[in-house]
Amino acid sequence: MRKLVLLFVYLITNNFAFGQKNYVTWSFSQKKISGDEYELIFKAVAEPGWHLYSQIETPNGPLSTIFDFEKSKDYKLIGKTKEPKPNEVKDPMWDNQIVRSFEGTVIFKQKIKALTNKPFVVKGFIDGMACDEHQCQKFSPAPEFKFKIEDAELTSTNTVIANSDTSIANTSTETASETPEAVITVPDTVTNKKIVTEVKQTETPKSNKSLWVIFLAGFLGGFAALLTPCVFPMIPMTVSFFTKQSKTKAKGIKNALIYSLSIIGIYVVLGLGVTLIFGADALNNLATNVWFNIAFFILLVVFAVSFLGAFEIVLPSRFVNKMDAKSEKGGLLGIFFMAFTLGLVSFSCTGPIIGTLLVQAAATGAIAGPLFGMFGFSLALALPFGLFAAFPGWLNSLPKSGGWLNSVKVVLGFLELALAMKFLSNADLVVQAHIITREIFIVIWIVIFALLGMYLMGWFKLSHDSDIKYVSVPRLMIAILSFSFTVYLVPGLWGAPLKLISGFPPPDFYSEAPEGFGGRATTLSNNSESHSELPEHMHKGPNGIPAFDDYYLALAYSKKVNKPLMIDFTGWACVNCRKMEGQVWSDPEVKRRLSEDFILVSLYVDDKNSLPDSLKLEVDWSGSKRQLRRIGDRWSYLQNTKYQSSTQPQYWIIDGDENHYSDSTSYDPDIQKYVDWLDRGLAKFKAKK
Repeated sequence: MRKLVLLFVYLITNNFAFGQKNYVTWSFSQKKISGDEYELIFKAVAEPGWHLYSQIETPNGPLSTIFDFEKSKDYKLIGKTKEPKPNEVKDPMWDNQIVRSFEGTVIFKQKIKALTNKPFVVKGFIDGMACDEHQCQKFSPAPEFKFKIEDAELTSTNTVIANSDTSIANTSTETASETPEAVITVPDTVTNKKIVTEVKQTETPKSNKSLWVIFLAGFLGGFAALLTPCVFPMIPMTVSFFTKQSKTKAKGIKNALIYSLSIIGIYVVLGLGVTLIFGADALNNLATNVWFNIAFFILLVVFAVSFLGAFEIVLPSRFVNKMDAKSEKGGLLGIFFMAFTLGLVSFSCTGPIIGTLLVQAAATGAIAGPLFGMFGFSLALALPFGLFAAFPGWLNSLPKSGGWLNSVKVVLGFLELALAMKFLSNADLVVQAHIITREIFIVIWIVIFALLGMYLMGWFKLSHDSDIKYVSVPRLMIAILSFSFTVYLVPGLWGAPLKLISGFPPPDFYSEAPEGFGGRATTLSNNSESHSELPEHMHKGPNGIPAFDDYYLALAYSKKVNKPLMIDFTGWACVNCRKMEGQVWSDPEVKRRLSEDFILVSLYVDDKNSLPDSLKLEVDWSGSKRQLRRIGDRWSYLQNTKYQSSTQPQYWIIDGDENHYSDSTSYDPDIQKYVDWLDRGLAKFKAKK
């Protein structure tokens, strides 16, 4: 099972590079063997406990180490890359197959023969993975090597760290934040020649803002769980138990605090377990998988139906009773099991919230997402127990338990239904079925939130609801918000951008009426030229911006009209892509620049449409042979190998000759920052041309 989990993660993930630590450090050197023969030396150092794998492939096993040399007429390889004798063991992780690996330091060597007397360059990249006893990690970004070989004996052993989390600074005339490449030039101390090793900087670190958003979502989820009938009545009961059973007030407060910390620890371990077993990047990549999106849709609908009162999701009573018995032992262990029992007996209310939170946290792509989400959730859940233990008089101010607690569950049920539609929409977008179009999605949300408002007003009841004599002020306020949101959604049927929910509905061009009901045409800014007659192969993309959907056609057109090309690596199921299009690209200044100053090409890496037979090529991808079958495969392979990333959205500014004029940027809703990024790239393009 362990093997299947690890293999599953690495088959569905490409290059995860946002702030990750890599556990193998590469360095390179070379020496001249004879007049026209050279030996390239690749030295890998794995951290303690980690190992990388031999070039000898194990069927259905770990990724072997691959040295991919760029073809050149200036030299030829002499034989294959040599490696020392690997450790050979039958690894239970890989079905007890013979697995060949290296620990510590390992040196690979490749001989080449020069075919020219002029200086030339040998370059390429290394692919593979490293594992320890618990997890595996792909080389990401793949270490690149670039050696300039001149007609003199080079015996330097200068090294450069590649594929590590060590930052590179002050290595070129421009900083890494301003250029996609950082070139490290090291003088050769023996011959006064130079070895140039180039490391591409194709990623920007993931903002910590997203983690705080996950934390806040978890905290709000924990607060919502507090207001459910499974948890709320437990607050006065538990606090009273600690205060009455303790000999002093200080002892009661201490025990309640230990109880609260135990709650936090239990849920944080749950979040950590999700991260270690699956990996947040793995769940992020599942966002483009049709069947997993449908599975998440069904899961959330089940949660919603449970909250609406059709049934309860409970754990086996035998297990719950066993944990409850352990809580009666007293001492620190007894307090811990009391906290554990709370989690078990309240599972029917907290389970759906936790499940939804873990899916959303993991889908952000942040490796610490589930951990931050569970910490926020448990903090909100545990806080009242510590506070009320310290100030027991506050218990008198708590509202009495009653039917309002069930109303909280019902409200959560409606919200679960609304969220479930996003996963069904993802599945539809990926296969381009055009069933859940933008209008259909918005109509369903209108109905859901209108029914929520009606429920809060008491216009209908569900099975577990008690009679209400009047509408309380909190119910009225939430009902007003629900009805207001419903009215806000209605103009979306006529083409309104609905920026508040950008990223959730399908994009505006994925619609039954892309121009809007009633013939309202999507227009560019007043300064934009008319695009009623677009060049061949172009179409109206997000916000009506003219766009290509083919990288190579866009390159040719960019060169023809002498305009920079902005690459948009995107995905149909990418929430942040839709947010950027809805919140940033819709801005008049951004829209004008993308329409007039740039050639836009949007490459959907999850496009499931079949490639023409002539383009169904077999490629070496992540150390294994794979055939490109779908359009999305083609663009995913391009991004993965040429731009060494698998993150969407990701934006680059290049020209028709593939020269770069920017570092890459990704999701950031700061409009001015995006405008500045576009302007810097445009200025560099104009300066060079």
